[in-house]
Order: sequence, then C-alpha cells, then structure tokens
Amino acid sequence: MADSFKFDLVSPERLLVSETVTEVVIPAALGEMTVLANHAPTMTTIKPGLVTVKFASGETHKYVVFGGFADILPTGCTLLAESAVSADDMSPDTLQKRIDAAKAEIEEGNHHHEHLTKLEKHLYELTNLHEVLVAA
Repeated sequence: MADSFKFDLVSPERLLVSETVTEVVIPAALGEMTVLANHAPTMTTIKPGLVTVKFASGETHKYVVFGGFADILPTGCTLLAESAVSADDMSPDTLQKRIDAAKAEIEEGNHHHEHLTKLEKHLYELTNLHEVLVAA
C-alpha cells in the first residue's frame, strides 16, 4: 500500500477536503504536479484546473479550483484555493459564464499591457478547463 499523508483543500467558502490521501494531482502554475507522501517541501501557485485526489480508501474525487496556492511538506499538502467546488457540482454552463465574463472584461479595453496579458492568460486557462470538463 502506498504511503499516505494529510491533504486539506480550503476555499474562502468552506473546507472541502481534510482527509488522509495517497496522491494528489494539482494544476500548478508551471504544469500538473503529483504530490505523494514524503514530497520535498514546495510552495506553488495554482492555476484554474482540476485537482484529482486519491484517498487512502482507494476512492478518487476531482475538484475544480480557480487559482490559489499549495503548500507541500513531506507530511502533508494544503491547497488554499481562491474558489473551489467538487467537479460533480461544476456544470459546463457555469464555467461558460466565467469565460464570458473574462471575455467581456478583455473587450472593455483601457487595460495596462500587463493586466491585459494576465486577463488573456486567465481566459486561456478557463477555456482549457472547460474543454476538460466537457470531455469528462
């Protein structure tokens, strides 16, 4: 049996997960990252995407996150999400509304170049997430 560790997924609204797990895949800013027990200490930003959690019981659950930070230690991982929800509760229509809002903000204009770049990157990440959810 794989070693287990403590995983917490927290959003401003609520604590979504606080369990013993064997594996967590997170959408880190530089790409997907798999966290296992005894992982080297790491802190990373999180981009919009899916978090896949394999519980010690063998069950696997997915959560949609919209940015945040992950603090990883050899004994555990805490993901502080800007917003998070179970993937089962996230409809493609709800995500499409976020995409439409991001597009509208870009089209408003009058953005500093750096801010516009961040908005475009966020729109790209939301669009990719939408494609993943629709395919699932």
